[in-house]
Formats: sequence, C-alpha cells, structure tokens
Amino acid sequence: MALEKEHSMTTRYTQAEWGTIINEAKKDIPSSFPEYKVPILGTPDFASCIDHTLLKLDANKDQIDELCGEARRHQFRFVCVRLTWVERAVHNLQGAGVVIACVVGFHEGTHSVSDKVKEASQAISTGASELDVVMNYPLLKQKRYSQVYTDVVAVRNVAPHPVVLKVILETAQLTQFDIIAGCKIAEAANADFVKTSTGFGGQGATVENVRLMKSVIGPHMKVKASGGVKNVNECVSMMEAGAERIGTSNGVWIMKEALALLENTTHAAGDHDGKNSRPSDSLTGMSSSS
Repeated sequence: MALEKEHSMTTRYTQAEWGTIINEAKKDIPSSFPEYKVPILGTPDFASCIDHTLLKLDANKDQIDELCGEARRHQFRFVCVRLTWVERAVHNLQGAGVVIACVVGFHEGTHSVSDKVKEASQAISTGASELDVVMNYPLLKQKRYSQVYTDVVAVRNVAPHPVVLKVILETAQLTQFDIIAGCKIAEAANADFVKTSTGFGGQGATVENVRLMKSVIGPHMKVKASGGVKNVNECVSMMEAGAERIGTSNGVWIMKEALALLENTTHAAGDHDGKNSRPSDSLTGMSSSS
C-alpha cells in the first residue's frame, strides 16, 4: 500500500491503521524479485554509488583527512562521518563535488527525539547535505509505531528537502515483519532512503533484506546497503538486489578490485574483437558472503 506524500509530514496513523498498512505491504511482497542493473565496474558511475564511510568512535583528524583524500582520488560522490568531523570533511572537500553525510542517533537509535533533532540541526548547519538517522528499532520491535514515526518525522521536519534523509533500520535485530514496518514508517515520514545497518549491531546488509526493503518501499524511495560490504562481489550483489547506494569503509579496496576487473575485461575484449564489454556481467553468477 503506497503512502501518499501529502500525508507523510502531517498525519499520524492509529495503531490499527499502521497494522493495516504493514500487513498490506507484506501481502504484496512478490514471490520473485527483479535483478537491477549495475553501473560498469571501475567507472565514475560505479564510484558514485559508494558512500565512503568512517564512523569509528576513535577516528582522528588524520584518518578523516585520508578519507577525504581517498574520496577525491577515487571519485566517490559521498562521504559519511560522525557530527564531530562534518566541518573538517566539508573543508577538506571544498570544490570536489563530494556530498557530506552525517549519522544521527548513532549507533543505538535510542536517543531522545530532542537529541536527534539537535544533532541533525547541527549537522546541517555545519555543512552536511545528507543525514543517516538510526530508527529507534527497540520501539519498532515493540510495535510502538506512532512513537517511531514521531522520532523519524521530527528529524525530517528540521531537515526538509533538499537534505537527503536515510533511515537506518538495523535489520540484523529485526524480523521480516519489523523490516516491513520500518520501511513503511520511513516512507510515511517522507524519508528518501531506507538503510540496512549501522555496521555496529550484528550482521550487516544481506541480499535477502535488500530485496525485501526494495519490494515494500514506494517508487520515490531508495535502498542503501551498509554493514559488511567488503569486496566488489558483495557490492555488485547488493546493487543487483536493488541497493542504489553502498555504505562501506572498504570503498578503496572495492574500487581497486573493480578497476582490475574493468582492465582485465577490456583487454580480453580487445583480444577477441576490440569491443569493450560490461564487467559486471561476469560477476552476476558470483555468490555474496554478506
């Protein structure tokens, strides 16, 4: 059941209404899932799907500077950091065309609404253009849907478009029903993305959860796969499942693998008929260890 955008910022549903929305979404899950197109590996289009990420609590300024330098060199379009480092990342990446994302309520998601709103406001004021907010998933598991919605929509209200809002579900802690519920709540709050994981709360992204999330969100939303995506094979698997962004601290390694595959495929094509082929086609049959 698609939620109308005009309701998303103004209407809170009753518990019964939430139940209807979630159950209808569950009924609509298809028995098979499409395979989505992946950008040619090693190209700027591929690099632009990666959110180059550093979220360790003990991160220091030198590591942030390195992260930003890597984003420039490898043409990552996005860098994701904690609030402490937003201003430095913005300064480092001036003129580079790199978008700064900041996590909010990270990583537990149980921060008060007022704390999340304050953190979001500070992130935007210091230069972040995207927010990755952790949903209060313990409340979600308790089916306290109106409280979860209020939590997310409060951040949306202080960070309206064009700020991009991604809602982290922490899928490893949730049942399939919880994941569906989280997606529909994020949709109702007018979020732009649903995101699998923080990377700090158990198993990260899985192909199965990415497919599920992609199948239940509305057409105006996207999926970000994050947590445990460590190599190009896993990255491609997540994209084929429907993820349009990949959040990872392994972006440099993934690009090295992708560029090597691009070079090998180009040489192989040249040996045959001089034509380039799409490297990701050769990865379609690979399995993901996510």
